[in-house]
Amino acid sequence: MLQLIGQQLINGLALGSLYALIALGYTLVYGIIELINFAHGDVFMWGSFIALSILTAFGINADHQIAGGLLSAVGVLVLTVALAMVCCAAINMIVERVAYKPLRKAPRLAPLISAIGASFILEDSAKLWQGNSPLFFPTIIPDVNFTIAGVTITSIDILALVVSIILMFALDRFISRTRLGKAMRATAQDPEAAALMGINIDLTILLTFLLGGALAGAAGVIYSMKIGQAWYVNGFTVGLKAFTAAVLGGIGNIIGAALGGLLIGILEAYATQLFGDKWTDVVVFAILVLVLVFRPSGLLGQQVPEKV
Repeated sequence: MLQLIGQQLINGLALGSLYALIALGYTLVYGIIELINFAHGDVFMWGSFIALSILTAFGINADHQIAGGLLSAVGVLVLTVALAMVCCAAINMIVERVAYKPLRKAPRLAPLISAIGASFILEDSAKLWQGNSPLFFPTIIPDVNFTIAGVTITSIDILALVVSIILMFALDRFISRTRLGKAMRATAQDPEAAALMGINIDLTILLTFLLGGALAGAAGVIYSMKIGQAWYVNGFTVGLKAFTAAVLGGIGNIIGAALGGLLIGILEAYATQLFGDKWTDVVVFAILVLVLVFRPSGLLGQQVPEKV
């Protein structure tokens, strides 16, 4: 019994760490401009397709694995993740320039509808590019299992946790220690006062989308490695769970987004074990509803007065 609990905890942490990376993108954008970027999940999905295209260009597919051992595999992995992060950052910035910036001073419903439209454009573009069916995602690093006290930990689980921790730590250091990070915090607190102090609000917003897109791109690569496939539907399903994680932790709160992602992953793992795949989403979202009923601002969110 203890082994089963430990196994599902590992599974949940590995999956939840990826949800946390995507949730950070949602919460960063909301913290700066109070917009729910519904296209963010599809940016994540594009990360997996871009990575698949890169690997295909290298000749790595279901029949051909990476030659040269672990060092070569790590090199290909780093290059693939880096390129996916750059491409997804660019996609997210284009979405901000085209779909959100012209509506920055419009009523809140307008950018929300625009976000939904951007989501459909990215989703349908990926479907036209790669087709309707799920595609096999090749193994980049050797699939090795480690057993500790009866609990099996795969190399992909370790990779997901390590990459997520590194990126979340780097984001935290960037926001807390760099000049641009401080500009982001100032803009989130009071954009008008930040502008008066000489902060370029437009550049700060663009930087926020860059960071969120980069995190989504990295998550897209690792998630596709974990489940072994890339599919345009994943953008909606995984994006919705990551958005749920951001709301659960407290939308606009970076630590809350990371905590929410881990909690959603753990809840999903245990719900799958106890109730089966068909009831997993029911259990996860039911718990979310209960949390929001008793704490609408989320676990780490703060109640703020309504703006008039």
